[in-house]
Amino acid sequence: MKKVVVVGYSGPVNKSPVSELRDICLELGRTLAKKGYLVFNGGRDGVMELVSQGVREAGGTVVGILPDEEAGNPYLSVAVKTGLDFQMRSFVLLRNADVVVSIGGEIGTAIEILGAYALGKPVILLRGTGGWTDRISQVLIDGKYLDNRRIVEIHQAWTVEEAVQIIEQIL
Repeated sequence: MKKVVVVGYSGPVNKSPVSELRDICLELGRTLAKKGYLVFNGGRDGVMELVSQGVREAGGTVVGILPDEEAGNPYLSVAVKTGLDFQMRSFVLLRNADVVVSIGGEIGTAIEILGAYALGKPVILLRGTGGWTDRISQVLIDGKYLDNRRIVEIHQAWTVEEAVQIIEQIL
């Protein structure tokens, strides 16, 4: 089963900036589940919770790779408590990816985008979602790479449908 990791903003789902991304996150989760992908995320609130909700609503499986001993959001199929801090947990999460989709995000998301690239995991930036997902696009070499080694392509999508088409091309 192919594994899609989704990274992005944490925070309350009813507050900005996460609340503005509710429909996109739910649609992404539902679509990935319907396509039969195993979805991984950081298991907490924010984008992670909304994507998890969408996956579960569509009958899919979502695995949360959690920092420390957190319980995770209520929509997780499986919650993996790593006992690790946020950054180290992210590398466990990324090791489980066949592809990574980024939605908005602050510094943790930036670390995950860079980490995925360093590990050779393809990344899809879901543009128009703010945060580091949009900011990092401004520094891409030839619109595709984070450095001159050109380890793996960073893709850009403007809709969930486009992101899923890219996932299907990659996988």
